[in-house]
This record gives sequence, structure tokens and C-alpha cells, in this order.
Amino acid sequence: MALQHAQVTVVVIGYDDAAHVADAVRSALAQGPAVREVIAVDDCSSDGSVPLLEDLAAGEPRLKVIRRPVNSGGCGTPRNDGLNAATSPYVMFLDSDDVLPPGAVDALLEAAVRHDAPVAAGLCLRKELPSGRETPWQPELYTARTLVAHPARRARLVRDTLSVNKLYRTDFLRTHRIAFPEGRFPYEDFVFTARLLAAGPSIALVPEPVYLWHVRRSAARLSISLDRANIANWRARIEADRMSYDILLAAGEKQLARATRARFLDHSLRMYARELHLRGADYRREWWTLTRAYLASFDEGDLTAAPTPGRIVARVVLAAEEPRDLDRLREVAARPARLTPPYAQAEDGCPVWSADLPQAELDHLLLRPAHRLPAAVDAELRPRVWGTVLRLRLHEMYGRMAAAGPESVEAEFVERDTGRPAFNERAFLAADPDAETWSAEFPVDLATLGGGTWDLRLRLRFKDGTHRETTARAITGAGLLGRRALPSARYAVLLVQPYATHSGALAVRLAPGLSGVADVVRRRLKRFFR
Repeated sequence: MALQHAQVTVVVIGYDDAAHVADAVRSALAQGPAVREVIAVDDCSSDGSVPLLEDLAAGEPRLKVIRRPVNSGGCGTPRNDGLNAATSPYVMFLDSDDVLPPGAVDALLEAAVRHDAPVAAGLCLRKELPSGRETPWQPELYTARTLVAHPARRARLVRDTLSVNKLYRTDFLRTHRIAFPEGRFPYEDFVFTARLLAAGPSIALVPEPVYLWHVRRSAARLSISLDRANIANWRARIEADRMSYDILLAAGEKQLARATRARFLDHSLRMYARELHLRGADYRREWWTLTRAYLASFDEGDLTAAPTPGRIVARVVLAAEEPRDLDRLREVAARPARLTPPYAQAEDGCPVWSADLPQAELDHLLLRPAHRLPAAVDAELRPRVWGTVLRLRLHEMYGRMAAAGPESVEAEFVERDTGRPAFNERAFLAADPDAETWSAEFPVDLATLGGGTWDLRLRLRFKDGTHRETTARAITGAGLLGRRALPSARYAVLLVQPYATHSGALAVRLAPGLSGVADVVRRRLKRFFR
């Protein structure tokens, strides 16, 4: 189908981002003749962004620059300014530190025109910088070209809270008065998406990547999604989630409203819960109070509709008045989830969180298939004269593991920056005679991995042919492999540091050769003298 030219406005918003905004604008202009105009809305920057944009506009008639006289404090107001100024039949949004990949606008426009859909959406890729590793956002939604006649027919749409990987018919947004919250309002995308879905548009989905979300974890000013250390961030997220629920419920979209609750439990609650151990006591107490108050508005159906890990975290928070069991909560909030011992039971035999918190019932664990349970595996790296041994121990869980019959485990190390796998080995799981556990061992030549950071990934296989992909809880202590320099035939020396990630999983840092050791020493000295 031949696309009509000059159909799309791309609104680029930025604030004090002169280092990246030109790349964002160029990526929009490079989309080709389908883009009628690019509107760059500067939110009163003081770093030279506006002169830079004006220089670009002098040589590009499709680029228009709007400078706000006062900073709005958020992303919603400048996006609304761009939407109000748009003159094209379709509009999409782009943040100044991200880019549109080639062909993004054509892919979305073709789908919108073909299906006469007010909205077209495509795959967003989160790109870690500087490593360049890409992770798809909500990939389950974008596996094939399809038309969703109404959002309620695919409730998972509420999980894609991004506004930037979508193309909108401009008159549809204006007719239904769909806009972003004004002023300083973190998570404005949550509310915008709820207002959009409440209007009941048909939505054309495409599998092509249409947005590159740049993740800069070492940036001086973190993005809202990364700046989670302040309790105000959690308070804002709860408020945006509450508003989303109310908007959809008021529109009569009960199924979508309930799906927002499941989204909160499975995504937001788990993400913040596994970071609680990193926060101070005051933060933890306020987080716990805010979370309990919000969860008190959920009914049993909201909890039942959520995946197991988020449901468990919610039940514990509701049952306990003060923060507790943070290490164990971190494990169950991980991805994949790991429910570590002890496995307590109430007097009637019902699984519960712990003996002193029996009101946090876990009875649903008796009903789920074994391969979908949050199986707990411990991992140890043990030094040997001839090398290193990886020892794994799978725990029983209310008799469910024994009934499923654990047969074997596949272990693989994955390089974090690139996703490159190595050491893919399989071993049988043997029942331990004196405990309700199963064990397996692997000899590991760490030198074959090379340098970098490596995460351990596991696949448990059961006698019925099913499997469970998971990670393993890092066990450290006396007698285990700790930070040390190992002799290596390949590198002469290999600096090894096994450690537990933020979610408690086993990972290992490796620095091969004398130059690698020297780099580590230089980095530590640099941190010491800061």
C-alpha cells in the first residue's frame, strides 16, 4: 500500500539536553516524506538547547521550535504544547534522549491507514548505554501484525504504559480530549494511556521496532523510571496508578481497570520491593505505610488476578504493620521469582508466609503447575585445587517439587552487557538423603568466560517434560569462592568476584590477565580518592 506523504507530526520534547536533542530531532526528520513536521518543544532550557535547535531549523523547513517561557517541571505540558500545535492527521511523541529507528513512522502509519485505526503501536527497545544491549518492552504484545478491535479484547495493553511507541490520529485525541497531566506529574504516561484506552479505540499492532529507549544509568540526572531512591517517586507512581484505575472504571472498563491492578502488583510492586534492602530505614517505613494503604483498596479479585509473585508480596505487606523479611521479599520479587525457605504451614495445613505471619496465606501454591512455581535454588561456587565447582541445591516446596519429579538442571552463564551465553551444561539432580533438597554439581573453567560480568541462568526439567527457567540465590561465606586472583593457563591470572545481584541472584565479575587486574585496581583507587 502506497503511503500518503506528509501525514505525521513528531513532537520532540526536551529540557537541558543539548547533548542528545539534535540526535532525536534528526532521527525524526530521517523518517522520510511521511513526516510533515517535527515540533521541538523546549521546556525553558538554559544549556544551549534552543540555539542548537534553531540552527537545525534554519536548514530544515519541516522543523519548528517552540520554547516555553517557564519550565513546566514535567513531560506532560510540553507534549500537550506540541499536540496543540500539530497540523498533521497523525501525531507521535519522542523524548530528547531517545531516537526513532529507521522505518518507524512508515510501519506505524501503514498499519493505521490499512486498518483505519485511531492508534497504531509497535515494539519499543530499551537500549542500555554504553553497552548497547537491547531488551524489548512488553514483547508479548508485538509478536505479529494484528488489529485489536477494542482494548478490552486484549487487557494486556494496559501494561504498555508508554506513549512514545505509538502513532495517534490527531482528531481522535482532540475529540476525546485525551491529553497528558499538566505540570510536575511523574508517570504522566500512565494517565495518558488510561485516557486513551478508556476512549475505546481500535489499535493496530506491529512487530517492528518503532522506538529506541536509551537507558543511561550513569547519567548525572536520572530519568524518572531510574530515579527511584526518593520516596516521592513511589508516591507519584501510586497516584498515577490510582488515577489510571479510576479513569478506566469511570468509563465502564472494569476488565481493563482490574488489569491495571494486576500491572501494579506484577510490575511496580515487585520492582520496588526488590530494592527495599538498598534503602534507609525511614524510606522503608514510609514505603510500607503508603503501600499498605493503597493495597487496602484492592479486593480479593484484584489479588487473585495477579501473577503469584506480586500476590505474595502484597499479602505480606498487608499482613505486617512494619517492614520485615526484606531479603526473602527481594527473592520472591525477583524475575524469575524465588520463594526461599522456610515453608511454613498453618494448623490446617495451608501454606503461609511464616509461622509468625500466618495471615499471609499462600494456598494458591498448591494449585499452580509445578513448572510455574517460584522454585528456590541455591548456588555456590567452590574452589578446588584443579579449578572451580558450581554446586546447585533445589528446595522442596510443600511437596510440589517431589510430586513433579525434578530430573535435571541446565546451567548457563550469560554476559550481562551483550547477552552472549557460555558454559551451557546439563547435570542430573540427585535427591539429598538428609534434607528435602536435590543437588547437582558442575566443574566450571571460569577462564573460558573471559572478562566482564556474567549472570547464572538455570532451566529445571521435570519428569513430565515441563521445565522452569529461573536464577539461583547466591550463597557466600566461609569455604566458598570469594574475591580472589586465580592462576590461569590462558591469562596467567584471573581476578574473580562472585556476588549477589540486587535481586539476590548469583553473578560473577571477571578480569582476565595482568591488564585486567590493573584496570580493577585503577577503578578502586579512583573511587577511593574521590
